[in-house]
Amino acid sequence: MQAKTGVMLCGHGSRDEDAVQEFAVLAQHLKGRFPGHPVEFGYLEFATPIIRDGLDRLRAEGVDKVLAVPGMLFAAGHAKNDIPSVLNTYAAKNGLKIDYGKELGIDPKMIRAAAERVEEALSGAPGDIGRHETLLVVVGRGASDPDANSNVSKVTRLLWEGFGFGWAETAYSGVTFPLVEPALEHAARLNYRRIIVFPYFLFTGILVQRIYDATDAVAKRYPGIQFIKAPYLNDHPAVIDTFVERVEQIMTGETAMNCQMCKFRTQVLGFEAEVGAPQESHHHHVEGIGTAKAGHHDHHHVHDHHPHDHGHHHDHHHGHHHHHHGDDDHGHHHHPYPHADHPLGPRSMKKR
Repeated sequence: MQAKTGVMLCGHGSRDEDAVQEFAVLAQHLKGRFPGHPVEFGYLEFATPIIRDGLDRLRAEGVDKVLAVPGMLFAAGHAKNDIPSVLNTYAAKNGLKIDYGKELGIDPKMIRAAAERVEEALSGAPGDIGRHETLLVVVGRGASDPDANSNVSKVTRLLWEGFGFGWAETAYSGVTFPLVEPALEHAARLNYRRIIVFPYFLFTGILVQRIYDATDAVAKRYPGIQFIKAPYLNDHPAVIDTFVERVEQIMTGETAMNCQMCKFRTQVLGFEAEVGAPQESHHHHVEGIGTAKAGHHDHHHVHDHHPHDHGHHHDHHHGHHHHHHGDDDHGHHHHPYPHADHPLGPRSMKKR
């Protein structure tokens, strides 16, 4: 007899009723995407149903295998420790097989959702202020896990580079630094005409409200700067797509490395023209240089043995510089960089 598989969405929970409602709506979307499987949800704390309740419901529907995913942007303590602990305890007590998937993480679909939220803020903003005169502040939750915090910086950089804004900063709503208000104070002193504040949050709640309140407070002190509040992610279709992919990855046993953010493989914001470009190493002209025997690399290009199976060497310079004097004088031509003439980029550093 074939095992009956259910899907379980595991949230943190919130004291904010709107946030709890938004999570329930997200679970409904997921139900619609897995019509052949029972789908339930539950929270760690602050709200019901708790995760155990959701698992009870799945068992009541005759499920003997559960695909559980954390309803979280990044893996900090909750996704890495608390949820697995609840799931493992339940599985052992009830003889149920529970497979646990990855958090949403850094994903091109998530970046697309974020970009559309930022775009919404831009398109609704009054006045004609250029992107080079705009500063983006991405606000993450903040955790006592530097890995999770650093992921917010990565989202910031991908959006900054994708849009070509003049500058960008990363702030956090709690736990770590810089908090929103000091970060906005700092940003205001950089003299950009417009500051976009984007909460990289799945759901509303007291923290998102605090981010918007801090924005209002700093905006009052700097009337010469236009402050714009971008909407948080919520149930953007690309967010739902990412959750669906995380469930499917458990089914296929795929735990992909970060090739998915590679600009040659997928449409990364701002670099759409490079999808499908030939993936060839631009390092062949320096291979073996500086070694006793050419061919014995002293700079560890071991990418050939890496499970990075799509053949390109990403520009990994690992601390050794190939001195591209005119950027392109080695006879190999990179795709034109979309922000080559950014006022703060290499072009502006060249002698006129």
